[in-house]
Amino acid sequence: MSTAILTGQPVPGSSIEGDLRSLGFDVRTAADAADAEALLARVPGDQRVAVVDARFVGHVHALRLGLTDPRFPLAAVPGAVTAQPAGRQALTRAVARENSAGGGTALAVDSLADRVVAALAADGTEVHRPELGSLVAEVPADPQARNEARQAVAAVDDEAVRLKSAVKARDGFFTTYCISPYSRYLARWCARRGLTPNQVTTASLITALIAAGCAATGTRGGFIAAGILLIFSFVLDCTDGQLARYSLQYSTLGAWLDATFDRAKEYAYYAGLALGAARGGDDVWALALGAMVLQSCRHIVDFSFNEANHDATANTSPTAALSDKLDSVGWTVWVRRMIVLPIGERWAMIAVLTAVTTPRITFYALLIGCAFAATYTTAGRVLRSLTRKAKRTDRAAQALADLADNGPLASLVARATRARLGAPLLVALAGTAVLAVSLFSGVTWAPVVGAVVYTVTAGQALYRPLKGALDWLVPPLFRAAEYGTVLVLAAQADVNGALPAAFGLVGAVAYHHYDTVYRIRGNAGAPPAWLVRAIGGHEGRTLLVTVLAAVLSASQFKVALTVLAVAVALVVLVESIRFWVSAHQGGAPAVHDEGEPA
Repeated sequence: MSTAILTGQPVPGSSIEGDLRSLGFDVRTAADAADAEALLARVPGDQRVAVVDARFVGHVHALRLGLTDPRFPLAAVPGAVTAQPAGRQALTRAVARENSAGGGTALAVDSLADRVVAALAADGTEVHRPELGSLVAEVPADPQARNEARQAVAAVDDEAVRLKSAVKARDGFFTTYCISPYSRYLARWCARRGLTPNQVTTASLITALIAAGCAATGTRGGFIAAGILLIFSFVLDCTDGQLARYSLQYSTLGAWLDATFDRAKEYAYYAGLALGAARGGDDVWALALGAMVLQSCRHIVDFSFNEANHDATANTSPTAALSDKLDSVGWTVWVRRMIVLPIGERWAMIAVLTAVTTPRITFYALLIGCAFAATYTTAGRVLRSLTRKAKRTDRAAQALADLADNGPLASLVARATRARLGAPLLVALAGTAVLAVSLFSGVTWAPVVGAVVYTVTAGQALYRPLKGALDWLVPPLFRAAEYGTVLVLAAQADVNGALPAAFGLVGAVAYHHYDTVYRIRGNAGAPPAWLVRAIGGHEGRTLLVTVLAAVLSASQFKVALTVLAVAVALVVLVESIRFWVSAHQGGAPAVHDEGEPA
């Protein structure tokens, strides 16, 4: 139960007490600052508490935004301030200070809540102030101002504002114009029936898995049903986030589920298409695996670039300035959002092509579109990195090192070798190039030698912090090298079942890499060192796969890939689920991941 302390003289006809109760607050009244301090001390420390001026006039949704958002320890709107347990001590100190300064006098003129917010700001304590837009939230000083404020409240439909704010301010063209105009109403329908965002997220996953099953039938009817269900799954995918924003139901677990299920849905659908094609006599597993590798590498480019630059100083460049100028020209914004093939456009394309063409054509279009999008976005980010004078922080360098996923072999090389081969990116590029050449050399043991060189360069690449202008490219290079090795060797095995087994292995490893990203985003740090050691690190897995390909027959290699995929999946899934569930139960700070455009 949350508690709201109303301060000051009650106003006849005011709805503030009822509004607070409708938001789940137990309302108590304080006559002065001393009374407010005493009431605050009696509220259990594990509860949310708010201090609200009794003269407050405003929309209920303004209070909801200011007082119930679970993501912020301290938050405020004019006339009201709230604290979760993490911000309780700061609020208590500020109220005590104001009580001492005011001498416990009745609050007939000024607002204790606003004075407390000012005191918190003076202490350097961060207080979240939500954007209210046209919503009213104020403390009128006299009856005339109160009447004017009430008229302003009546002139604005806060429910319409609430619906509008449920939609992300920045989204793709397809999502903005083809999904959000009605999915927001679906989100409201869910909210009024007590459904949670996590339940909608799960429904979206189940729908996508059914779509994958329909695609796996290999019939035209199945393909049409798969396309329709995939679009409906995306509608639900948009709805869960809109429901979270509409009802302010944010959580750490919800953000992880939303992000993880997005990847699971898309890659499961790739597998369904490949199975459906196989039923029709067409083997497109290499294309399906290639699409997953390309999409996963696109994501790690996004993650690495953002982690390298989100807290950098002097983070400006002529390229970024040009991009900002283009944003002022409306049509260029939509064109640039569409050509990167974000999730809405990508899923719409997959759904339509599934329904009207073949899986092979669908994968060809997907690979061409994603390759163009990856080239466009990566080139732009490289230009920005080269032209800006950003100073990257130690936190950013550590995040990039965690994303690199170096295992015990690379760590041993880093400790054992004294000679430094060069800049991290150049070393990583050299090792990846040697590995790539060895894979296509046609010599049985050449990939093993290439993987050994790759392992040495992996250890050398991280011998110093990744703070160079382009060092954020190191993790994507490692992802492309590992996933590409599995893809090439499975294709070269040329035995039925090798590519599906490779698909499962890359999927399991990719899950581990996505999980690493989401932990870093949630400020939880990288996965535990034992987990990275247990699954070998990227260089250990790459070396192992090359050795297995060299010493085993094609059919044995297929079995080995399957066993390795199952083993990695079990280890990473068990640890990941344990971590996120325990973090949720332990009261981890609520977050809401707006999602990456890709």
